[in-house]
Amino acid sequence: MKIKFLGTGAAEGVPALFCNCEYCKTIRSLGESEYRTRSQVLIDDVLSIDFPPDAYAHSLRFGAEFSKLKYILATHSHMDHFYAHDFILRGYKYAVFSEPRLDIYGNSEVKKVFGECTAREMKPDVAPHVNCIVIKPFQVLNIGEYRVLTLPANHSKREDALLFYVERGGKGYLHLYDTGRISDEAFDFLSDNNANIKLVCFDCTFIEQTGGDSARHMGIEDDMHMKQKLFERGLVDGNTKLIISHFSHNSNPTRAHLKKIEKQYGVIAAYDGFYTEI
Repeated sequence: MKIKFLGTGAAEGVPALFCNCEYCKTIRSLGESEYRTRSQVLIDDVLSIDFPPDAYAHSLRFGAEFSKLKYILATHSHMDHFYAHDFILRGYKYAVFSEPRLDIYGNSEVKKVFGECTAREMKPDVAPHVNCIVIKPFQVLNIGEYRVLTLPANHSKREDALLFYVERGGKGYLHLYDTGRISDEAFDFLSDNNANIKLVCFDCTFIEQTGGDSARHMGIEDDMHMKQKLFERGLVDGNTKLIISHFSHNSNPTRAHLKKIEKQYGVIAAYDGFYTEI
């Protein structure tokens, strides 16, 4: 699987949209290579985990051809992860493309937001080709050539935010953000369904700060706690790629700072445009 990290920032972006803190001023002075847009992961050019308001910018900056998209896995309905307004543009006079159907998988709030955001401007000849399918935690889905396991995120009390294990050809990618530490039941579900994790990406919003057991996001120590749980169950090994992403401007997410984290913890800090394969 080809995996592209198109956006690696938290909700506010880095530098943050309305912020003038020291970190944001430093990052603006360093320039575009330090910028972090809202999070999006693209797999094999046809499956996207989340679809943020920065998706159009991702297509320009990194050459992502969203005309090829077949599937979107939406973690939850928050605007920085699911910007539904753009789907009114998928057809009519706005777009010519070869892939006629786009399936969006998400919880009931994702479907609700999709309906709200597209109600005013969705054209009748676009609507039948964009489908929003409600899914829940602890499901095994066959989506095209992918096997997808859905896990409950520790993120929101208002909706069933989701995490995803995506597998093709016996190799899997585990997507662990937006979330705090996840439950033993979620790890058991991965084990029971023979997950073969070759790459895991952890939420590292807080970087050196820890969220603890009840937080909605994680830092590097929380990530290491999750890593240990995965090792104990034999879900990862020494060859598994360990990625961190979803950084907040509050935590000084400069490339130089993250290099120190990489060296200390044996992880790879994703950046906008980072590409890898499993």
